[in-house]
Amino acid sequence: MNAELEENRAARIRLLPLRVEHAEEMVDVLADPSLHTFIGGTPDTVEELRARYRRMVAGSPEPGVRWLNWVVQLRAEARLVGAVQATVTGDIAEVAWVVGARWQGRGIATEAARELVAWLKGQGIGQFVAHIHPEHHASAVVATACGLTPTDEWHDGEVTWRSRG
Repeated sequence: MNAELEENRAARIRLLPLRVEHAEEMVDVLADPSLHTFIGGTPDTVEELRARYRRMVAGSPEPGVRWLNWVVQLRAEARLVGAVQATVTGDIAEVAWVVGARWQGRGIATEAARELVAWLKGQGIGQFVAHIHPEHHASAVVATACGLTPTDEWHDGEVTWRSRG
């Protein structure tokens, strides 16, 4: 089950707990093939996205692992533009983010990821990890803004980034 984030009314975004119904709007947000440049694959159909969201909302089948997922909404437009997620094991959170191509370059991913990390810290999470393709410079900027630094570790062709402390 997704936890509620405290709403920061001054922020231009809201993080809403993921629901299966979000697939209808998110399929358009995630439709640009350029979003798959670094992760591979192709955009999901609405049926595929609904099925994936159903699995995500149901939660991890692994004991001791929590899946936390939110969609990112632009407050002024009441429009979904991306998503953030965390896989939490103990006090370690593996975090990820995506913002639709039309909304990139505006700092939305940074704002959403920072809000996610801050909330997780408030929940007692002490370590953060992200896996970023070595050529995905925009995600490296987001990770740095969240207090992560690259390591010498690799995971599925991506550099492992970890929190500094």
